[in-house]
Amino acid sequence: MMPAKSHTSLRGQLLVNEPMAHHTSWRVGGPADRLYIPADLDDLAAFMKSLPPQEALHWVGLGSNLLVRDGGVRGTVIMTSGALNALGILREGVVRAEAGVASAKVARFCADRGMVGAEFLAGIPGTVGGALAMNAGAFGGETWKIVAAVETIDRHGERRTRQPTDYQIDYRKVSGPQNEWFVAAHFRLGAGDTMQGKSLIKTLLTRRGATQPTQLPNAGSVFKNPTGDFAARLIESCGLKGACEGNACVSNLHANFIVNTGGATAADIERLIRRVQTEVEKRQGIRLETEVRMIGVERGS
Repeated sequence: MMPAKSHTSLRGQLLVNEPMAHHTSWRVGGPADRLYIPADLDDLAAFMKSLPPQEALHWVGLGSNLLVRDGGVRGTVIMTSGALNALGILREGVVRAEAGVASAKVARFCADRGMVGAEFLAGIPGTVGGALAMNAGAFGGETWKIVAAVETIDRHGERRTRQPTDYQIDYRKVSGPQNEWFVAAHFRLGAGDTMQGKSLIKTLLTRRGATQPTQLPNAGSVFKNPTGDFAARLIESCGLKGACEGNACVSNLHANFIVNTGGATAADIERLIRRVQTEVEKRQGIRLETEVRMIGVERGS
């Protein structure tokens, strides 16, 4: 379904039948009916107002933590990465970052200014919007522990500032007002030493590079850690390191990562996810929940 109003007044970029493989870190995914890259928040608000109320909406940042099926995505995808990219100090001790800013960029920005508490964001391979939506974490830190407030937008293009108390925050799960999407975060941080912050980020990134398959297309951790255990340990205990479906394989470096070894399809990845879930449940009695979000339809649907 096409937007109800003319796009002549919009300043962003509208792409039709855009391959999502160009926009996901797994490098897979069929075409989106429409993909919109807003010029800024005001332009995004105007675009939202132009959409019919029943239009299906999907929000994508860097395309990590996301599997787009081979048949593509019906409706409209809104790309925040490279678009909603404002980053600055809102007031003393509070940084404002729009949804399309890479989490790692926020970590470096804060460290450069002697602000501490955001270093863990360097280990999250996505944007602020995605980190807010799933309470992303790394190296023992979690996004919402440093959130002072968030800015949202609804289907009518109306923007609001909301408090953390407006949301239920859990491990890799956030629920709150319906039909609103995050467009910015206000992070409350402490004062510290710039060199110490930079050193910690460097240490964390070195650890990430040594323990995660950063050289191959992947989407980050595929499964949530069960209470009191680790998904990677469970997967490895079932002998699934290196297991493949087509050209999608469980990483030999970290069992909670699935890598595209070259030419994998979304169907390959999804089959491997289901295989891992089945094997772990059969052998360990635990059903692993996916951390990765799956959208779109299968090829031929």
